Amino acid sequence: MTAEALSGDDGKVKYFEGTPIPTSLLLVVLLFVAAMRGALGDALWFGHVVLGGFTLHPLVLAFALSGSLMVSRIRFPKF
Repeated sequence: MTAEALSGDDGKVKYFEGTPIPTSLLLVVLLFVAAMRGALGDALWFGHVVLGGFTLHPLVLAFALSGSLMVSRIRFPKF
């Protein structure tokens, strides 16, 4: 949808559809802090799971969730 279709009587959109892209900065900061503390590779926080020969770190799920929320139709209020 366009901002025009989502705007109210005052012409302003009061929410985002999906999370705004800058929220992904939180993931970048999280990984930066992990790297600064030496939590890389097998030492990455929250451990790892091996599925079919692939190693999956739970933090990967945070990226998948963030990306899914960005393209979702869930409404998040603007501040």
